[in-house]
Amino acid sequence: MITTTIIGTGNIAWHLFRVFSLCNEVRIAQVLGRNKEALTYFGKTASLMQKRAAIAKADVYIIAISDDHIFEVSESLIDLKGLVVHTSGSVPMQVLSKHTHHGVFYPLQTLTKDRSVNFKSVPICIEANNEKSLSILSQLAVSVSEQKHIINSVQRKSLHLAAVFANNFTNHLYHIAHTVCADHQVPFSILNPLISETAAKVAEASPYEMQTGPAKRGDLGTQAQHIELLKGKAEKDIYTLLSKTITNMYQK
Repeated sequence: MITTTIIGTGNIAWHLFRVFSLCNEVRIAQVLGRNKEALTYFGKTASLMQKRAAIAKADVYIIAISDDHIFEVSESLIDLKGLVVHTSGSVPMQVLSKHTHHGVFYPLQTLTKDRSVNFKSVPICIEANNEKSLSILSQLAVSVSEQKHIINSVQRKSLHLAAVFANNFTNHLYHIAHTVCADHQVPFSILNPLISETAAKVAEASPYEMQTGPAKRGDLGTQAQHIELLKGKAEKDIYTLLSKTITNMYQK
């Protein structure tokens, strides 16, 4: 059994606590955080991160916090004998190099508190500074997911960038679409089958092959009408830039 301590109370910490709690191969020794109110969800395992002596012994210490504070928090864990890892997609493993055993445990998924995710299908990207630590992270990953990937820091940073395009930017475009629908009294839910089919198609073939729409066709009249319908300059600029990028790609 692998004993873990989770440091953080945000989205990733919430989901790791949930999935580890349901796993027979993992025991949660402690959840540490600085927000007393946020810690209430984690019950008896929760402790305020105030003193070094209050940190429970564990095999793996998982730093699941914002990127900018990973190094600072890792400093408070110096001299602990366990494996110290972070969960960031963009921060290199080297930021934890002061620890004898260190690595990365990165779930590649959009995670929101109170929204359940089937972790068995979540890719877990792992990295470690030695074979022993990599073996521990491999065991931890396969205990909760059917997708384990050994990914180095350079690959993970590129993967995180790709994820921002595929998820964060796409979700913002959904928001713009939602606003357009609302402005013209059309239910956004009408687009749900289209969204589902688009996701299904790119799971079967490359996005390049699956591209459709007025920009690919070079339909300037339709594009002009769309731009006219958009109210904000930012939305018009986004539409124009994306259309230009698509047109240029397929004209080649």
